[in-house]
Amino acid sequence: MKIVCFGPGPLFKGGISNYNTSLVKALHDIPGIEVEVVSWTSQYPAIVPREFIDKSSKEKFLDDTIPVTYVTNYNNPFTWPETARKIIQANPDKVIFQWYNAQQGLPLSFIVKKIKKALPSTEIIFDLHFVVPKENSKIDRFFTRMGLKHPHTFIVHAKKTLDELKALFPEEKFVETFDGTRDWLKNTRPILRLYHPVYDIFKPIENFDKEKVKQELGLRQYVFLFFGFIRKYKGLHNCIEAFKILTERRRDVSLLICGESFWNTLDDRKWNVKLKKWLFSIAKKLFLKKEDDENDYRPLELIEKYGLQSFVRVENRFIANEEVPKFFQVSDAVLLFYETATPSGVESLSYNFSLPVLATKVGHFPETIIEGKNGYLAEPGNFKQMADIMEKIITHPVDRTNIDQMAKKFSWQNYAKAIINDGH
Repeated sequence: MKIVCFGPGPLFKGGISNYNTSLVKALHDIPGIEVEVVSWTSQYPAIVPREFIDKSSKEKFLDDTIPVTYVTNYNNPFTWPETARKIIQANPDKVIFQWYNAQQGLPLSFIVKKIKKALPSTEIIFDLHFVVPKENSKIDRFFTRMGLKHPHTFIVHAKKTLDELKALFPEEKFVETFDGTRDWLKNTRPILRLYHPVYDIFKPIENFDKEKVKQELGLRQYVFLFFGFIRKYKGLHNCIEAFKILTERRRDVSLLICGESFWNTLDDRKWNVKLKKWLFSIAKKLFLKKEDDENDYRPLELIEKYGLQSFVRVENRFIANEEVPKFFQVSDAVLLFYETATPSGVESLSYNFSLPVLATKVGHFPETIIEGKNGYLAEPGNFKQMADIMEKIITHPVDRTNIDQMAKKFSWQNYAKAIINDGH
């Protein structure tokens, strides 16, 4: 079986690149599967003021036996038919598209229609990381419907995503499957009701000296980790507010913040960056609700405001792949006090290191976090309750074997097998 995986290749930053890479590796490991990657060169409109290429990591996770072609430029429509031709020439049995940005509905719609016309027997699968965007602007809803009306099959990682898909296409008849077996009835579209697999591309460091690394980083006995891009919906401000309450109760705790500020990765002194930011600010005013604008989001300022400098370690930068294990292995729990949530790569990364998760009751978290088994949940906006569960994970720690069992159940191997289990 030949499969093409379309999405950001390993040269890109972020969870979707790691996700696409992990999926490709899992498919590649199945006997009889031939897989290759077709990737973006530029994923977003040129006015987006952000650096997306990973210039820090030496480890890219894919070896030379798996072909990767960087071809698709969002801003160059001439690359869209070129992308379709590249995939059509490969003549795959399946093409798996990663869907994670509504604006990509325009090029992906064009590419998918070309593939379907040339290869009518090829299954087009969209792996949905969300349906309703976090910003949920009118233009995003338009592009979402444009992009998602063409695939044969969908993969969802949470019931919330499934419900959003059904609401987007109320006229469609969807058929759910939990093991990948498709029901190919006429005028129906299969939905593979799966999960966000647990990342295993990041390997724990053998003989890791946790106490030594704590001393090097200036950390106290119990370490809470916030990891990933700093964006408003991820709720770092909630973490700091709750942590402040915790420090009033006990002095043996640290907050470890690892990640770059999402909208602060370019040199503001350059004229082209200034132009991008100006154009982007206009676009936001036109299409975003005011509360979704992150221009003034500076949660790290809360650390000094509350006098928490001695309790908090900040690595305000993109964390290279080689460094990721150290920060998870030195921690005792991961904080996901999100405002809104889609299935989280940081959550699955936590389970890879047997770490419990403390999260808010938003999005999919009530589906994946079982109280006392792999973490605890707090009501969104309730800082005291967030502090309570931070203290609870210290006084009533979860059994890490529960997390390890979950990691095995939600493996990439099982996920990849469900994708190829199409009943043909």
